[in-house]
Parts: sequence; C-alpha cells; structure tokens
Amino acid sequence: MSPLPDGPLPALHRKMSRITSSSLSPEPSHTILTQAAEWYARLRDGKASRHDYASWQTWLDAAEEHRTAWRYVEEISRGMDPLRHIADPRRAANALNAANASLHARRRVLASIAALVGGGMLGWLGWREARLPSSLLAWTADHHTSTGEQRALTLADGSRLWLNTASAINLDFNARERRITLLAGETFIETAPDSARPFLVETMHGRLRALGTRFNVRLNAANTRLDVYDGAVEIRTSSNGITRLVAAGQQSFFDTGHITSPKPADMAREAWIQGTLVADNIALREVVDELRRYRPGHLGVADAVANLKVYGNFPIQDTDRALHMLASALPIQIQQPLPWWTTLEALP
Repeated sequence: MSPLPDGPLPALHRKMSRITSSSLSPEPSHTILTQAAEWYARLRDGKASRHDYASWQTWLDAAEEHRTAWRYVEEISRGMDPLRHIADPRRAANALNAANASLHARRRVLASIAALVGGGMLGWLGWREARLPSSLLAWTADHHTSTGEQRALTLADGSRLWLNTASAINLDFNARERRITLLAGETFIETAPDSARPFLVETMHGRLRALGTRFNVRLNAANTRLDVYDGAVEIRTSSNGITRLVAAGQQSFFDTGHITSPKPADMAREAWIQGTLVADNIALREVVDELRRYRPGHLGVADAVANLKVYGNFPIQDTDRALHMLASALPIQIQQPLPWWTTLEALP
C-alpha cells in the first residue's frame, strides 16, 4: 500500500472473497489497538507530513496484528461519521444513537455476506463489537433498544418488563400462552398471575417457564444466563429437551444442550433496571466489560490495571461520569485520542 499524504485518510481495502478464517488474526492486544487509534488520530488531524505517513506505513506493514487493529479503528470510525462535524460530540446523544444504528446495519450486511463466504469472518465481527445484537431480526422486533438505552414496559396481562441496552424482544400473547422471544440483549421480568396461561421466555438456546417470578435473562453468543429473584423458573434446552428448575436466589447458564448446576444469583444484577452498576470487589476489567455495553465506540482497559479491584455504584446511563468516578478512585487515567475511542491506562 502506498502512502497517501494528500486526500482522504488511507484505508485497507480487501475483496470480500479473500476474507477467510486463515486470513484473519486473533483480536489485537490493547497495546496494538491503542497504537492504531493514535495513528488514526495523527493522520486525520490535517497536519500529518509525508514522514508521518511513511512511518505509519512501516508500522502497518510490521505485523498482521497491526493491520487487523487498523481495520477495527476504521470500522468504528465509519460508524461514528455523524460525530465528525459536531462541535461537542460528547453531548450529542442523538448523533451517537444514529451512528450506532448505522454501525449495526453495516455489520448485519457483513455478517450476511460472511455466511456465504465462510465462517471465519463471523468470529472476527464478533470480538469487534460483542455487545451489538447478533440477530438479523433484532431491529425489526416488537420492542428494541439502542446502545445506552433502557426501556420499561407494562404488558397486556399486567406483567412488567425492562429492556436493557441493545436488546430486542417479540411478544406473542394469546389465549393459550404468554410468550416473549428474546432476540438480543437482556430483560428483567416481573410476571403477573394467570393460572390459565403459562409465561414463557424463549431464546436461541431454549425456553424458560416462569412460576410466579421476578427474574433476569441475558442472551450471550454462547449461552443464556438466568438469575431468579422470586419464585422459580424452569429451563428447557432447545436441542434435547433437558430441564432444570432454578429457584429464587439461584443462577444458571444454559445452551442448546446443557444446563449448568445452579449457583447463587448475582443479587446486584437487577440494579441495572435502576440505571446502576454495582461493583463489590470485582476487577476493573469486568466493570469496563459492562460499561462498554452502554457506550458507542471503543472502550478498553490496559492489562496493567485491568485487575484492580473496584467498589461502588456507577451510573450506566452516564458512562462518562462512571469513568471519571473510576479515575478518581483508582490509580488510572482516561485517554481519548478520538471522541469515540476511550481507554483506561495506568498513571505515569
């Protein structure tokens, strides 16, 4: 690739037919992703010299990991195009949502093409933005939320339901049953009594039957997570019909053919319906994993500080504030080379 000292920022262009599992690299390290973001910021500020472009080219050619990281930064950048002409992008929530929706649409198209080309690209798409709904049906669902959005619903039978960030459900209430299909994300449910119609929640991994309950369901790529707070919920796997009853105060994971043994539920998990992330002696890495679900763009944490222990309650609907709370309590600093690229680093 030749340096492009003038005109648009350089990009990596590859034909879709060449993207296979053998040509894709594992997820780049935090250090390499940070280098890619810094190069991107330097080359797009309008002041880059020919020497800067030559140095970038040398860095890019040095390793496949560098090229993978650069593609990732490019993809996030394209998703954030609406922010580029906004004076204060940090306050432009509507633009963030629009950019996120655009990013969703692009990845749905890429995933569809990848299904025809080969499975390798799907994994690459998955690690780049795991919090985005994987279902191609999610954004035509009966109810859905975008990144950072939460919504409370009262259903026709009087049951109450909350949708977390980037979540989607379909409803089918009829004379025989009350059925919710969770297509993406997470939902918290308080069921209303109805002896004539069972209350069911379906995911790609199986079916849940609620028995007078308050419970939380989170759909992951590999499994579904269930936390029960009142009553009980019966799990039935989709492929082989294995069942297990999960009682109040218990948690279980299941996929299409397996159910884990119940263990104590995460009692802080339901705090998200109040807009709060409760951290009680958990690693900073876990806090960042949770916060990035509510924040468009990239949010990363350096390995050097990823295992610092965190305590406190953090506002998930104001991730900027949550990050500054973390920075005031821990020996870390917030680095933001681009408005949509944020990392937590060790203090110098």
